[in-house]
Amino acid sequence: MSDTSDLASDLKIISQRKKEGIEIPLQRNVQARSASTYLEFVKFIHNALPEIDYDEISTSTTFLNTSFGAPVMIDSMTGGTNEASKINARLGSLAEKYGFAMGVGSQRAGLLNAEMADTYMVARKNAPNAFLIANIGGAQLAKGLGVEEIQKIINMIRANALAIHLNPLQELIQPEGEPRYKGVLEKISDVVKAISIPVVVKEVGSGISSDVASRLENVGVSAINVAGSGGTSWAAVEKMRAESVRDNIKIHLGELFWDWGIPTAVSIIEVRRALKYMPIIASGGLRNGLDFAKCLALDASMCAMAYPFLRCAAESVEKLFEFADTLLAELRGTMFLIGAPNIQAIKSSKYILTGALASGVKEG
Repeated sequence: MSDTSDLASDLKIISQRKKEGIEIPLQRNVQARSASTYLEFVKFIHNALPEIDYDEISTSTTFLNTSFGAPVMIDSMTGGTNEASKINARLGSLAEKYGFAMGVGSQRAGLLNAEMADTYMVARKNAPNAFLIANIGGAQLAKGLGVEEIQKIINMIRANALAIHLNPLQELIQPEGEPRYKGVLEKISDVVKAISIPVVVKEVGSGISSDVASRLENVGVSAINVAGSGGTSWAAVEKMRAESVRDNIKIHLGELFWDWGIPTAVSIIEVRRALKYMPIIASGGLRNGLDFAKCLALDASMCAMAYPFLRCAAESVEKLFEFADTLLAELRGTMFLIGAPNIQAIKSSKYILTGALASGVKEG
């Protein structure tokens, strides 16, 4: 009887947290304060003679042996609460129509309850052909989540890849957080060896360092999502959740570490220097197609965003698709102005690193 009671209690806590994880970013300002992505320090060299026609520009690309309409990933956001069903349904429709990749939120709630599993499965229902990424936390692996459960979350959405998210800062500040990370790398290694689909390791807004990237490469992960600082602050989200339960220590830590992390541009550069061939997903504060192009020029393979897609998906399907059209127009516009007819050409474009990223022209 106690096991049933504990399960119901866990599910209630997780579902409430998932609900607040949607509501707080949409209703309150939890964006970075003084921190930035540092993408403002990447300046493209304008090409007055691009020698290409805008209509012939191609945004198609390949990532993890899969073709995509554009190097766009709808980053892991939600699931596990009734409010998530509508959002994941709309995001799935977007991924299917535009050939985007899509990640779902952490699926622990789906393991606890079949009804909550539906809030993730709806993404696959609306995106039968899209590249979907399952998601579970490193903290859950450390707590004992095994390969059998991992396979269940993969099967839940018929995932093409698995994301393991690293969120030590969020776990530290979360009122019911689990800041226990001993043995996580070994657990990641076990998962990589046990499953047949690619494993992507991602942060959630604090960035990946070169050292961490090297350790992840050594255990065989397929790609790294840097998820640097400069966008939504999950320290801020958890601070606001801590306010509702009057946890003064957590509130203080959330305020102190609001802008903690490695700026997105720095994380991309550092991971690329450490790992010459590892596919990198750029995310963390990306807000438009120009940001995407800058990340691709820094040698990211894909670009991901969460908050802008969440904001639009919560409003309407029309708003979501309109945003996607604008995003692609911004990316193509940047490509036209630097003379890049395709995504690969962005990587050989010229740019200047200014300010905090130092100076110097990068020759293609």
